[in-house]
Amino acid sequence: MVKGLDWDDLRLVLAVVREGTLSGAARRLDVTHSTVFRRLGAIEAGLGARLFERFRDGYVPTPAGETAAASALKLEEEVLFLERRLSGQDLRPFGTVRIATTDTLSEMLMRHLPAMRRVHPDIQLEITISNTMANLTRREAEIAIRPTPDPPEILVGRRVAGIAHAVYGSHAYLSGRQDEALAGHDWIGLDDALGHTVIAAWMRQTLRAARLTCRVDALPALRDAALAGLGLALLPCYLGDRTAGLRRLTPEPLAEPRSALWLLTHEDLRHTARIRATLDFLAKAFAGERALLEGSEPQPG
Repeated sequence: MVKGLDWDDLRLVLAVVREGTLSGAARRLDVTHSTVFRRLGAIEAGLGARLFERFRDGYVPTPAGETAAASALKLEEEVLFLERRLSGQDLRPFGTVRIATTDTLSEMLMRHLPAMRRVHPDIQLEITISNTMANLTRREAEIAIRPTPDPPEILVGRRVAGIAHAVYGSHAYLSGRQDEALAGHDWIGLDDALGHTVIAAWMRQTLRAARLTCRVDALPALRDAALAGLGLALLPCYLGDRTAGLRRLTPEPLAEPRSALWLLTHEDLRHTARIRATLDFLAKAFAGERALLEGSEPQPG
């Protein structure tokens, strides 16, 4: 007798397809490797069909497995859609809000969270720090705080402030070298992990023949390398201006590149009480940082 599939079975099949290994699927599902192995065997036995070919380096779906995964993907999209719609009917600012932001904005965010806890004590925050855009459609996060000139069209949000950039160097590095042309300086570059950023685009367009002393994969490391005297770095003003020991090459921020700080969420969640309350608070809090974000706050001496 063929056993019927339930949603948990399909989730497991989809996880194995996505990860290609039982250990990867186990991590995705937050269960043990042995649980995935046992359940997959039971699913195949109940269906009377082999869903995966087993190889030394992983699992590859059979035609039956591909069919099951395609159906699982459609069902997952329906479940996520239903969760978002039902979540949007919540009328109370209560529960967990998942926020994704970058490593450079996390410090600014944390400064305001004690005040938010006082205003909304029934909202619990889960903060994820990542320089990749969280998938809000799949509920990896419910709010994204992002520096970007153009947010994805599938999201809705608020533009809080512009983000200005300037060229920074350590006091020791800039001593006696401030009048040199940009291309004559040593520079700290970005590796491919940050190749999509406006900073990387500006460097490709402006500094094609510049000397790079090193490359880094995170903006805090870019700041730290400049602070150590390895060369100049293009930084957002909210990061460079607050770093004692760095100063701008020019008094004013550069005209380009420009970006903006956005608070983003999914259309289906924007009217949820806890999401709306969090967005309202953060919009006001970050608006108070406008001078720092737009490069008009005086630098420390």
